[in-house]
Amino acid sequence: MLAARLCSTAVRGILVRPAPSVATRSALRFNSGDAKNAFSRMARRKTLKETAMAPEQGTAINMGQGALAGAAVVGLGALAFYGAGMSGEMGAVDKAVMWPQYVKERVKDTYMYFGGSLVATAGTAAAIFRSPAAMAIVSRGGLMAMGVSIAAMIGSSMVARSIPYSPGFGAKQLAWLAHCAVVGAVIAPICLLGGPILTRAAWYTAGMVGGLSTVAVCAPSDKFLYMGGPLAMGLGIVFCASIGSAFLPPTTALGAGMYSVAMYGGLILFGAFLLYDTQKIIHKAERHPAGYGAAPFDPVNASISIYMDTVNIFIRIAMLLAGGGGKK
Repeated sequence: MLAARLCSTAVRGILVRPAPSVATRSALRFNSGDAKNAFSRMARRKTLKETAMAPEQGTAINMGQGALAGAAVVGLGALAFYGAGMSGEMGAVDKAVMWPQYVKERVKDTYMYFGGSLVATAGTAAAIFRSPAAMAIVSRGGLMAMGVSIAAMIGSSMVARSIPYSPGFGAKQLAWLAHCAVVGAVIAPICLLGGPILTRAAWYTAGMVGGLSTVAVCAPSDKFLYMGGPLAMGLGIVFCASIGSAFLPPTTALGAGMYSVAMYGGLILFGAFLLYDTQKIIHKAERHPAGYGAAPFDPVNASISIYMDTVNIFIRIAMLLAGGGGKK
């Protein structure tokens, strides 16, 4: 009954409403024309610059977080699948019991250099952080400082890789330590984030690296070796986004998009690189020639790849924790 009364009242109001006069109709047409012109002005398409520099709405960050969450789910699924031996193929962990002693030594030496790289980098960063003069030098911003940092890291890596390896401590090991020191100097400003954030980032990095390494050794030994080409293309995209995010404010749509690609996309990319590089180390250790006249296996060059993957993962986790106020 109440609904019927409401409907009948509304209909009655429409039926008994008087028709507008001529003056009223002309005024309505005039006002509707003004509204149409205003709407057309508001509906004008924004230029590319206006769209790129518009205030950030949170879409890019949400998409990055969603992609990272999806990658984490895939990683956990792969860990459960390969860890439980459900693939039906032998992984590196299964073949390890049949490895000759020299293959085991190669893998062990590679991860010894990997651990030494992390220690040398952390020690260099801590020493520079304790020196105000050195911190002032490495904390300089600008395009020139960025170019010098990138050139120093790439140059020191190329020098370390180019020297032939020989067991013991020689020129190769000195160049390797110099490269670790350069990387430590470049990332030293991250110490400004504070000990609690860096400690959490280190634990998260250890968990991520350990989990992905477990996936790589449990999966079939050539499962991730096909990813070299796509990973190289992704690295170019993340590299350009990292440079762009250094100069564009993250409050704009374009800046937020580049930041999301550099942080979240970079975290996914270097996690995939870790899978690829881990299986590449095992592949080389198993197939590198052994015996008289063969060049020795180079654990230094083999360790640099997973070392740089780990450093990039740590930096991104630390920056994301700092961006979230340390509450994520």
